[in-house]
Amino acid sequence: MKIALDHHYSPVIAEQLRRRGYDAVAAVERGWEREDDEPLLAICAAEQRALVTNNVSDFTTIARQWATQGRSHTGLIFTSDASLPRTRATIGKYVQLHDTLVSEYEHANAFVDRVHWL
Repeated sequence: MKIALDHHYSPVIAEQLRRRGYDAVAAVERGWEREDDEPLLAICAAEQRALVTNNVSDFTTIARQWATQGRSHTGLIFTSDASLPRTRATIGKYVQLHDTLVSEYEHANAFVDRVHWL
């Protein structure tokens, strides 16, 4: 499973995942940080990447709209600042959790239309 981190996350997470052999990118590394939510999800779908985001309400709405239209996304991975803050101190925790998740869903299509909470 390939991963894209929304612009809210440190690119260090993607760097550390790549060091572990995973295909991970951060939105800011690709110039996607200014993309609106739906185009960002479309980019991720085109690249077969699950999107990690804490923007739960907007992406849940988009995923539901896409489902009614017969469109698929390649996975949404939600986080909450309450349970998993986005700070330098938690970068290692993010890497560990993503490492575990990605290793469980190695097949490219295994996460299509899935929503997962870290």
